[in-house]
Amino acid sequence: MRRDIVHIGAGQLRYEIREIVQTAHELNKLGRVIIWENIGDPVQKGEPMAGWIKDIISSLVSKDFSYAYTASAGDPETRAFLAKGVNARGGAQIGPDDILFFNGLGDAVSTLFTHLRREARILGPSPAYSTLSSAEASHSGYEHLTYRLDPEKQWQPDIDDIRMKVKYNDSVAGILLINPDNPTGAVYPRSTLEEIVKIAREHDLFVLCDETYSNIVYPGIKTASLSEVIGDTPGIALRSISKEFPWPGARCGWMEVFNQDKDDVFRRYITSLLDAKRLEVCSTTLPQMAIPLVFSDSRYPGHIKRRAKMFSDRADEAVSILSDIPGITVIKPSGAFYLTVVFNTELPSSGPIPAIDNPAIAGRVSEIVADVAPDKRFVYWLLGATGICTVPLSGFCTKLPGFRATLLENNNKKRRQTYNTLAVAIRTYLN
Repeated sequence: MRRDIVHIGAGQLRYEIREIVQTAHELNKLGRVIIWENIGDPVQKGEPMAGWIKDIISSLVSKDFSYAYTASAGDPETRAFLAKGVNARGGAQIGPDDILFFNGLGDAVSTLFTHLRREARILGPSPAYSTLSSAEASHSGYEHLTYRLDPEKQWQPDIDDIRMKVKYNDSVAGILLINPDNPTGAVYPRSTLEEIVKIAREHDLFVLCDETYSNIVYPGIKTASLSEVIGDTPGIALRSISKEFPWPGARCGWMEVFNQDKDDVFRRYITSLLDAKRLEVCSTTLPQMAIPLVFSDSRYPGHIKRRAKMFSDRADEAVSILSDIPGITVIKPSGAFYLTVVFNTELPSSGPIPAIDNPAIAGRVSEIVADVAPDKRFVYWLLGATGICTVPLSGFCTKLPGFRATLLENNNKKRRQTYNTLAVAIRTYLN
């Protein structure tokens, strides 16, 4: 073309969680039954929506106004309800105008980074969740800027690493954290969150916290929301109903904005996000209207508690199956519904892979793994040999070799069988 129309950050848009799906479908056509462990969709893995939540949604479906446009920032009554809930936590106080709805948090993240000045960088965790890391890298045109999560300390943030990277890189405008974390399942204690906020305050930054899994914190684990620790520092919390109703197909997420009145630049930035939403008219109406009814229902606290324990029990089960395998490190998550496995022995980067019983699949996998990261070689071999579809850890913006699986399979027998098969596969690959 006469002019190059490709965005400078186009090459940074990678989502390994979905990229493996095309190959999985290809191998399925060659005869391999696929066990989907790559993506965090509880409904797809057999978890039913609670009947009483379905009843609430059904009652809204019969109302004409659930099909109409709502305000650009989101349904006013829902925003007022959520603001009241934030204020009840006892930390930073917000109003309805500090809440902005999006068509899922993917839309929120895209809007957030699209309207961030290109020279302004957001320092994020490594391993990193792909949507956030790719969006940050794409907006800047450079690789995502990261701090270290330490597997030897239950995947907690390396505070010294954060402090040094903020101090010596004045392009950093914000610090990103995910709590509970995806992909590691780490949950950060209040003291850690306070230390990160302190660094942001000292260097005049804002804090961006993905709290998608805030209501999936395992029994006995303590943490805090960003609103409880942010003080007078500018901040944004990202929340959603996708994982906790669960209703991922609703595409309903929102931002909680803290202290936009205390910094003129931050306030203008938030205004630009609302202006962008006005161009889209509004986000989906029906799920927004369901939020106050579901959240305020007397059954919801029990619903949250039951699911958190369920995933904690499944994490115990998976760790008990995998933890005695030489050559890997498995750390029980403290929240969310993922399990991250790290190889602590060197993986082959070339040469033959263990046998696969289907010759057509074996040939295709050999082609795929000819020039990829060592953990990606394992993941694609695993897919071809067993049908288990996981995500290589190198796809999460880290040099640590490993993979991420889920704790979502609702069929107890199938879930145990999947992890037992995975254990055998790891031993086979490493021997």
